[in-house]
Amino acid sequence: MKEYQAVIVRVTKHSRDDEDALTDLLNERARGGWAPAMLTQDATRMTVVFERATSASGR
Repeated sequence: MKEYQAVIVRVTKHSRDDEDALTDLLNERARGGWAPAMLTQDATRMTVVFERATSASGR
């Protein structure tokens, strides 16, 4: 079984800040066992959907 988590990140006009925010987000979620499954982006925001495996009996 899998569980999913969606995170919306606001995109700024400062590339370095955006890179740092995305890097921090990915590292934080990876430590919790989450892996990126899908990413969408428009002019003002980025949506990242993470997934991880769960046991069938719960957590």
